[in-house]
Amino acid sequence: MTTVGDDAANRLARRKRVQFLKKLIIFILVMAILIPTILCIILGVQLHSVRKELKELQAQVKETSVIYSADEVEEETGAEENTDDLVSGVDTSDLDSDLTDDATDELLYDENVRKVYLTFDDGPSSNTEQILDILAEYDVKATFFVVGKEEEKYQALYKRIVDEGHTLGMHSYSHKYDEIYQSVDSYAQDMSKLQEFLYDLTGVECKFARFPGGSSNAVSKVDMRELIDYLDEQEIVYFDWNISSGDASSGYISTDEILTNCMTQLPQYKECIILMHDASNKDTTVEALPMLIEQIQAMEDTIIVPITEDTEPIQHIRNDERMEDN
Repeated sequence: MTTVGDDAANRLARRKRVQFLKKLIIFILVMAILIPTILCIILGVQLHSVRKELKELQAQVKETSVIYSADEVEEETGAEENTDDLVSGVDTSDLDSDLTDDATDELLYDENVRKVYLTFDDGPSSNTEQILDILAEYDVKATFFVVGKEEEKYQALYKRIVDEGHTLGMHSYSHKYDEIYQSVDSYAQDMSKLQEFLYDLTGVECKFARFPGGSSNAVSKVDMRELIDYLDEQEIVYFDWNISSGDASSGYISTDEILTNCMTQLPQYKECIILMHDASNKDTTVEALPMLIEQIQAMEDTIIVPITEDTEPIQHIRNDERMEDN
């Protein structure tokens, strides 16, 4: 027979068991949360340590590779000077320059390969250095049709254009339409002044030119054919363009518009001369340049090259005359 005392003892025992089970469950839950957290912290610390060691190893490998490459160059050349780049005529640190030059030469004369010429008018400017940095980053050569600027801050830029293998062309000394287009003599004086100025600065006797406004401009007071004849006499080749980036506009043009203007026209031609401007107010041209280069380089059978003596010139007046003759 169960007494009241027994019932009380049983209830107390059950209460203790329930409390024990509750504590056990809470402990298990806490440990289930705590253990993974601790493990994550430990693994995180170890991962950080591994990454740090990996970076140190990569740095050591890179340093070793650079040292090895430098030693290899000195052994092969017997000097610290870089070999001359056969295409651009400037020094290059590329160990495979001869192979690259040969491949480029083959592409230049391959009729199936599209040649793209990036040309910049009106420089040098406050944007020239950044343009040159971008071209150097992508190992691309361009053509600069420059004007005459005697300020000391610009003189180094003329030299850098030449030293880095870009083509130096003449745009005009003053870029004042009302002066240079007064007569053949006024144009000749302006161009002679620019040619001498550039030769004194860079040692390059420029033989490429672009008329301000192009040969098809409508502001010249003298027949443009007379100016073309003058250039022919001086053995100077003039270049217009068949693709305009649109940045000649005095209004704002976005980077997307510049890219669209260029990329939609490129497939139409095998010889693509793109008109751009190197001026202090052409920031979007600079911003668009890396994307433009990347998109051109992604095209099949397409290379970016500077204007040379072998480049077939795009000439608005003479091209129109040829079309009329045909």
